[in-house]
Amino acid sequence: MGFFDKLKAGLEKTRKNFTEKIEQLVVGYAKIDDELLDDLEAVLLSADVGVPTTSVLLNDIRKGIKGKEINSPDDLRPFLRTKISDMLQNGSGVLTLTEQPPTVILVVGVNGVGKTTTIGKLANYYRQEGHNVIVAAADTFRAAAIDQLEIWGNRVGVDVIKHSEGSDPAAVAFDAVQAAKARKADVLIIDTAGRLHTKTNLMEELKKISRVANREIPGAPHETLLVLDATTGQNAISQAKFFSDTVFVSGVVLTKLDGTAKGGVIVAIGNELGIPVKWVGVGEGVNDLRPFAAAEFAAALFADK
Repeated sequence: MGFFDKLKAGLEKTRKNFTEKIEQLVVGYAKIDDELLDDLEAVLLSADVGVPTTSVLLNDIRKGIKGKEINSPDDLRPFLRTKISDMLQNGSGVLTLTEQPPTVILVVGVNGVGKTTTIGKLANYYRQEGHNVIVAAADTFRAAAIDQLEIWGNRVGVDVIKHSEGSDPAAVAFDAVQAAKARKADVLIIDTAGRLHTKTNLMEELKKISRVANREIPGAPHETLLVLDATTGQNAISQAKFFSDTVFVSGVVLTKLDGTAKGGVIVAIGNELGIPVKWVGVGEGVNDLRPFAAAEFAAALFADK
């Protein structure tokens, strides 16, 4: 099964909660009226598109009706597909590696979103692209985080730089940067804690890791990826705001799209936060994390070929 087919299959629950309900609306109404728009609003909200983004889409539809782009309920589906694709075009795409390696990728996110698994799959992706990858186990706060990352390192064939549990995460990052330079690594991926004793502690730790990386490699981290769990719906938006208030988040990794009917949250992320979605996960396999493409996502969401 190709990735588009996996994406299409992975979005099945969201599609049933979203595009199939839109199609039912189209069949149920002979013309576009306020009642149809009210029902459409309910469909968008149930798919976790969110209030602000739903309002934008409905305003666009009203403008489309006024401008004769939408003349009947049948025109709603292609119109929405185009608008959603446009909303998600904001800077999506995989990071271009720096001319002077290593490229440093900082990975952040709360516990339970699939952060460690994401790092393993990212490492595998870059390895398959022919790059020398090192991973840093700088989540020293959570029990078993280091062991999990080591398992992934062994699985995909990358070195893991680690200290003991409870040690200074910034010290791990420093050693990892030195190792990446000494071993001529192309990519260094740094895991971070998803929780400390307080939010302030967590954010200060992330800033410290970034400072250490930047001191040793000017411009690092070159990418800060925020891992979000699609199954949490609108809570993912809150998490994104929380992290982006403290560290510059250059892109989002949206995991577990295949396990939720709330995949519409990806549209809200693109519209409300202005943070590009760069990777999506649609399965448990090592190759099931792939670069995000807005047009491909919209086609899969609307079950197009």
